[in-house]
Amino acid sequence: MSLSINTNVGAMVALESLNATTDALNEAQNEVSTGLKVSTASDGPATYAISQQISGNISGLSAVNDGLSTAAQTVSTTSSATSQIISTLQLLQTAVTSLGSNQGDTTALAQTAQEINGYLDQINTLARNATVNGVNLLTSATDANTANQGATATGAVTAGTLTYVTGLQGSTSTITNALTSTDISGTVVAVGTNFAKPADTNTLTDALGLSSGMAAGDASVTTAGKNVFVTTAGVLTEQSTDSAGTAYSANAISDMVSVVQNAITAMTNVASTLGTNTQTITGMTTYSSNLSDSLTSTVGALTDADMAAESAKLTSLQTKQELAISSLSLAKSSSQNILTLFR
Repeated sequence: MSLSINTNVGAMVALESLNATTDALNEAQNEVSTGLKVSTASDGPATYAISQQISGNISGLSAVNDGLSTAAQTVSTTSSATSQIISTLQLLQTAVTSLGSNQGDTTALAQTAQEINGYLDQINTLARNATVNGVNLLTSATDANTANQGATATGAVTAGTLTYVTGLQGSTSTITNALTSTDISGTVVAVGTNFAKPADTNTLTDALGLSSGMAAGDASVTTAGKNVFVTTAGVLTEQSTDSAGTAYSANAISDMVSVVQNAITAMTNVASTLGTNTQTITGMTTYSSNLSDSLTSTVGALTDADMAAESAKLTSLQTKQELAISSLSLAKSSSQNILTLFR
């Protein structure tokens, strides 16, 4: 090969090799610094598109899990309130049963009436306070958002049912408010001749058939006759009148106890429904979490760089770069050797 100062083929070849090695080295350094073999669409269009779609699903699952967590908290709060309400209903049953021992004592009956009203107040207060993020499953918004019986809502109620997203496709599940659920409406039935199925369901005690007209804003909710058992004046609700005067029905107390027992059964049904929903939400949360982990692993398999291999590759390319620089240096010096021919 002739020597030329215009065209240095050796330098051209060495420069091409150096440029190629530098490009490969930059790519390897990018993979090492990002940990990704596919970080942009130019690294692999198909792989990049698939990974971005899966990443979107992962983000969607995160939102689903957030919604499930909120739903779980709402159901947990409602379940806790329901448990306390059942305990109060058991105390109420004791008080109602004691009416049978004091049928001739109007003072004792009046005192028991006040005790019963206190239990009803407590039940409604527990129901109103079971509000999470504007959702209350135990009372109406009208009742919970208005001062009633000395109790105020812990937060404005904006929804009486709980609807939450269960999957990536936008499927939802709904938990019905207890006041309108069959757990209560299918259990609280007419008892005897004086305890009809209640039409007013503004408060939980109304829906359970324990009170009458305890609507929000009713200034007379603590006056006589608001519970369905006995007035504050000491008069039993279920009674009959004959020529000898007022005589209490033989079935009065048993009917009253039945009313309370139906209420306890209804709230037990509500608790059971809440428990079922808790299991469902827990199962969905676990599944969504596992699915998210699986999708994350899939994205990693598609885009993550093999750091051990990239480390070895980086060392190799650094060596090749040094050799290419040395080769280019030698190629450049060959043209300088022509000067020695003219000395």
